[in-house]
Amino acid sequence: MSERFDVVVIGAGPAGYIASIRAAQLGFKVACAEKWMNPDGEAALGGTCLNVGCIPSKALLASSEEFAKLHEAIGEHGISVENPRVDVSKMLERKNGIVKKMTKGIEFLFRKNRITWLKGHARLAGSADGFHRVEISGESGVEVHEAKNIIIASGSRPRALPGIEIDNKLICDNEGALSFDKVPKRLAVIGAGVIGLELGSVWRRLGSEVTVLEAMPKFLAACDDAVAKEAAKSFAKQGLDIKLGVKIGEIKTSKKGVSIRYEDSSGTAQVLEADRLVVSVGRVPNTHDLGLETVGLALDERGLVPVDDHCRTAVGGVFAIGDVVRGPMLAHKGEDEGVMVAELIAGQSPHIDYNCIPWVIYTSPEIAWVGRTEQQLKSEGRQYKSGQFPFAANGRALGMGHSDGFVKVLSDAQTDEVLGVHVISASASDLISEAALAMEFKASAEDIGRVCHPHPSMSEVMREAALATDKRALNM
Repeated sequence: MSERFDVVVIGAGPAGYIASIRAAQLGFKVACAEKWMNPDGEAALGGTCLNVGCIPSKALLASSEEFAKLHEAIGEHGISVENPRVDVSKMLERKNGIVKKMTKGIEFLFRKNRITWLKGHARLAGSADGFHRVEISGESGVEVHEAKNIIIASGSRPRALPGIEIDNKLICDNEGALSFDKVPKRLAVIGAGVIGLELGSVWRRLGSEVTVLEAMPKFLAACDDAVAKEAAKSFAKQGLDIKLGVKIGEIKTSKKGVSIRYEDSSGTAQVLEADRLVVSVGRVPNTHDLGLETVGLALDERGLVPVDDHCRTAVGGVFAIGDVVRGPMLAHKGEDEGVMVAELIAGQSPHIDYNCIPWVIYTSPEIAWVGRTEQQLKSEGRQYKSGQFPFAANGRALGMGHSDGFVKVLSDAQTDEVLGVHVISASASDLISEAALAMEFKASAEDIGRVCHPHPSMSEVMREAALATDKRALNM
């Protein structure tokens, strides 16, 4: 049965479901199209992030970190544990339970806000009389609905490597790496980006010998150089074997596992034998078969939907947000874009400062940053001040056994405005929020330094780093 809506959102990942909820809060009649089906055949909201991405990976990271503490850190607290073991099936059961709780929570929010869930694949099917048509192909057949406004939030999928077939048994993408039935003795990971490092960390903590093969000659090139250097040192200490500047060759599978031929950074041929391989070389937008051409839209050379600073496309009433548009593929960036677009449709004047969107890598230690890196400021010719303070001088960090890492604050040499903040430590994902807030309000490093922070707390290091930009650190 055809219906007419004010807003139809294509995709129910973080960008799409948040856009739907905000639009409904603003009084619009909203529908959200989502085709996701779990392996058990149950339809689910939440997209990649909640079902096979952010949420399940963080659940496994937390479980594996608890196990690692028993082996590597609990003794210094005077606690003795005899022969701890891991039950992978129970760990996965916990992970799956968290995922289901989150996805069912979105279903509740849809009901609460009277959002119609259109189950199936959505594609545009032309426009007429001020409305855009949306075709939904689902189990019950094909339905066509109309909407004044369309928000494309169809997300992304793992990037494939030519000639490598993902079976999610021996050769896995991020989805398969979240569901290993046992801890592989030897695990190979292609790609030392966020996902590769996080998944590699999970299975390394549980006992795998992990080798990470990265094509780029520089480790964590997007990070501040000081943070990347500290991270490389920490990961090596943990046992992650990260090889940079490699060129992947032939990959073969057998009953024994996976054989990966590659050239190392010197051009020497090498062979890596592993029980399983995780391919994690980035993500690409889900922009195929959206019917964009029916409303006069085309993708750019990277397969993204072209939009302006407010996520408007060239066609009136059609917006695109999240992983299908320019900018980082971050769930929270997509969420903010969803809120912005819903409010634009309502006639409000929202905006996003993309320079203030934080990044996080949930390894141990965590890595988080917002704003510019020191190398970016140098390349721009910007005059700046730098302040850095270690967690090794922080009482709370020492008491928690998390004294590795530091906070680094970069501020303008003349105005003292905070230009970038970089954190490598436990709880960096929480600490970076203070920096993002400061930057949104155009705060100076002195502003952060003059705010009273609780003692003892990890947050004191943020204050000390801000003070250090003016050589005023109090505990160093």
